[in-house]
Amino acid sequence: MSAYLPNLDRRLASRSHDCEHDHDAAPEVAQDGVDRPRIERAVREILIAIGEDPDREGLQETPMRAAKAWRDLTAGFRDSAQRHLGKQFEHRTTGGHDLVAVRDVEFHSLCEHHLLPFFGRAHVAYLPANDRVCGLSKVARTVDVFARRLQMQERLTSQIADAIVEHLDPLGVAVILEGEHMCMRMRGASKSDSDMLTTSFRGVFENDRNARAEVSALLLGGRRRS
Repeated sequence: MSAYLPNLDRRLASRSHDCEHDHDAAPEVAQDGVDRPRIERAVREILIAIGEDPDREGLQETPMRAAKAWRDLTAGFRDSAQRHLGKQFEHRTTGGHDLVAVRDVEFHSLCEHHLLPFFGRAHVAYLPANDRVCGLSKVARTVDVFARRLQMQERLTSQIADAIVEHLDPLGVAVILEGEHMCMRMRGASKSDSDMLTTSFRGVFENDRNARAEVSALLLGGRRRS
């Protein structure tokens, strides 16, 4: 770090120039709704703040790469569950016995408290009603809609369940998330083997303890843990 301190005056002067330019410049928001130039300037500031030299060879394109990464990691802010769950198919149900379950849906998200990743597996089940179901891939895409935002795992779990209730109106919904949090593993408590499990139940799975236990065993049982 100290190797870059002699260049501090030059970097501060460059930063001051950038700030003066930013004051008059209009936001450069791309069609995808992300102000990538602003993210690039912010990343450059972070590099300077930690004592790095953003102009050295290895970091010259880092702000650009980081801006593209943030665009992708927060794509859920610019997407909606309706776009995926709105496409449905007719399927004759038989009084609440046609359970649809999707297990081990991989998700990646960002902890809103530290801006560090958390990731894991989502398990989703619902009991169709009104003879309507959606494609299984739409359930997975709905997980991504809410995961690719600044999140808390507790809220993410509830949002997935609520979206399925809103758009499919099923008899019941069960959502279970297993997550590994880098803010827990890389900093703070530094507990490398700690996982987080969260659940959200709606409809029959919320009100019927036996049904809740049965669907939980189905979603979590018999799986290989890596």
